[in-house]
Amino acid sequence: MNPAIWIVILFPVGMLGYYLLRLRRNTDDDDRADTGQAIIDFSRAFPTEAIRSLHMTSDGMTVFVRLHDNKAGFMRNMGRHHACMMLDPERIQVEPLESGDGFVVTFIDSPKYSGAYRFNTVGEAAEVSLWLLGSYLEAAEVKPGAPIDHAADEAASPPSPSAST
Repeated sequence: MNPAIWIVILFPVGMLGYYLLRLRRNTDDDDRADTGQAIIDFSRAFPTEAIRSLHMTSDGMTVFVRLHDNKAGFMRNMGRHHACMMLDPERIQVEPLESGDGFVVTFIDSPKYSGAYRFNTVGEAAEVSLWLLGSYLEAAEVKPGAPIDHAADEAASPPSPSAST
């Protein structure tokens, strides 16, 4: 057979093989640390919430979100999308790790997301834990039916001028 015929046959077969190899490559790592995709997925899940900041764990599988009104959100990478939820501060428990670069979160309502979350730096872990603490304190302040201490408000206000003068 003529070598030109072999080239005409083998070149397309080789290109098809290369194309199929590229399609088959492992895409798990591609979307893992994509903060843009995380923002889009969170915005789809909660369109009325404004994102202020976010921090991704060191393995890239989880994103903690700080919202504009000091609430906190949580996103877990599920392959091609993120599972998003708002964190109810009264329904989670947070404990620090001994290394200081993360913490253990226990989700009372969603135990499958509970676990240890490590960050790239100790500062990131501290910041996220402060977000969680801040959302907890804010929820405690707005708790309905809580007694209001009016005596503290009166002591802080300046005395009003007397009506007799």
